[in-house]
Amino acid sequence: MNRNHVVTSTLLSGAVLAGALTAATISTAPAGAVQPNSAADAQPASGSGRASTYLLDADEGGSMFEGIAADEKTGSFYVSETTGGEIHRGQSGSEDTEEWLAGDGTDGRFTARGMTVDADGNLYIAGGPNGTANPGSPDLWVYSPEGELLAALEAPGEDVFLNDVTIGADGAAYFTDSNDPRIFRVSADLAESDDQVGSESFGVELWSDASDTITRQAGFNLGGIILSQDQSGFVVAQGNTGQLWRFDARTGEATAIDTRGADLVNADGLVLQGNTLQVVQNFNHKLSTLAINADGSQVRAVQQRDTDPERVLTTAAQLRGQTLYVESHFRETPPTGPFEVITDPFLG
Repeated sequence: MNRNHVVTSTLLSGAVLAGALTAATISTAPAGAVQPNSAADAQPASGSGRASTYLLDADEGGSMFEGIAADEKTGSFYVSETTGGEIHRGQSGSEDTEEWLAGDGTDGRFTARGMTVDADGNLYIAGGPNGTANPGSPDLWVYSPEGELLAALEAPGEDVFLNDVTIGADGAAYFTDSNDPRIFRVSADLAESDDQVGSESFGVELWSDASDTITRQAGFNLGGIILSQDQSGFVVAQGNTGQLWRFDARTGEATAIDTRGADLVNADGLVLQGNTLQVVQNFNHKLSTLAINADGSQVRAVQQRDTDPERVLTTAAQLRGQTLYVESHFRETPPTGPFEVITDPFLG
């Protein structure tokens, strides 16, 4: 497949993101600025009757997890496994989950990273280095709510590492690249009719190349991505530098967001609630809470709290009043259980 052009996929049959405040809490808001809500505000009250942890099935030798996506309409959530690419599914309120999509090469998927769900309940999966490590294999997938494979795509260009994904105001999915500072767009309006079979088809294009603004550095570059409250831009984390960037949703132009001196190194997953942005900092074991304006261009306050030092949390998602955090089991060789999605990132 030619990776230098818009890549399309047709309908295919088949299987189918606080404790106490740290001493270094940052608060740089001017007088009268809106303070961010604490992450604890989003946690379920004790005795609410809902699960506080969700159990994940693991491979016999242990598993590592990374991405999470939530469907508010159905109450379902999905968790990705980096070790094998399996996709697990759970339901709000029920502590048990199941392996929903097989990995280990199913649909060309050997690993899986960030995910999101669109208005129709379709699940978009970023493949990290899947296509680079396995030439000719997809970089991303789209599945229906029933688990039907709708798209398996190779992104245009070389050295692709798709990390995270969010849905834009136009209904398309926008994927970040952790190697070069690029964002890819996936949408049905990019389909090439010559290859189309059936009524569903998707294509992928390079939507923004910010290499003239953002310098590629060693480690993970662009990662977590969310759409701003007013839907005019995307807020993107650059994990290796701790910088936040705003990509204009119309032009794709990238501009730096002043983080007021906050240390956001190892920023991974992002969660936006109103004017409150949570930044999950995986290996730093921190959760930063920022008050951010509607278009995502300015941060007005920052608070940081230490997360459980025994867990490496990668990202989180909001689902029916709970914040669900993925415990990755990164740094464990071999990874040992219990394997969980948790709602309290601070206690052991």
